[in-house]
Amino acid sequence: MSAPMIPRLVLFDCDGTLVDSQAGIVTSMQTAFLSFGLIAPPPEGVKRVVGLSLDVAVRQLAPELGQSDALQVAALYKEAFRNLRLSGELQEPLYEGIKAAVLELDRPDTILGVATGKSRRGLFAVLERHGMQVRFQTLQTADDVAAGKPAPDMCLKACAETGIDPAATVVIGDTTFDMQMARSAGATPVGVAWGYHGVDELRDAGAAEIVSHPRELTLAVQRILPGENAA
Repeated sequence: MSAPMIPRLVLFDCDGTLVDSQAGIVTSMQTAFLSFGLIAPPPEGVKRVVGLSLDVAVRQLAPELGQSDALQVAALYKEAFRNLRLSGELQEPLYEGIKAAVLELDRPDTILGVATGKSRRGLFAVLERHGMQVRFQTLQTADDVAAGKPAPDMCLKACAETGIDPAATVVIGDTTFDMQMARSAGATPVGVAWGYHGVDELRDAGAAEIVSHPRELTLAVQRILPGENAA
């Protein structure tokens, strides 16, 4: 007699985990700062805040700004990013091997989702461009919740939508914000080494495992949450 199916939820971050979007993010943030009369932040600084809600990211890059000014810079960022997409110059390629990993994880005992600091419109555009929108059953974005990463809200909302307990949830991401979100929600974080934060940082933030290539993701998830084929 086969073992009963054990439902589980696997939540992916987007920027730095599914797609390498740093070029567009850096360009748009620098454009927004310059448009507001500020000095453009360095690329490395921008990469450090990828994953946070826009206004929070702006204030980390420019702590002297008040909330109202930060929101204005965030609006300028959205405009710059949208213009980049409309121009056809936006590059958000999938990381090598990530699509195969998603397909391998898309199985009867597993629900897939995304939790990202992107807007819903931006996430839809990325998933549609790469033909992956049908793979994810729950999509959590920065404009859907009161608090973005590292707060647990997006993870908990995904769990509520799918009926999966946080204890049966794995969060896959490239930043400390993803690891902290997962831990705060009671889920298990898995770090990826190809994104925007370092391996040591991910480990210090609570990553249960860190994978160096997408091909390792299925086994990592299986070790944490054995699925339907477990003994």
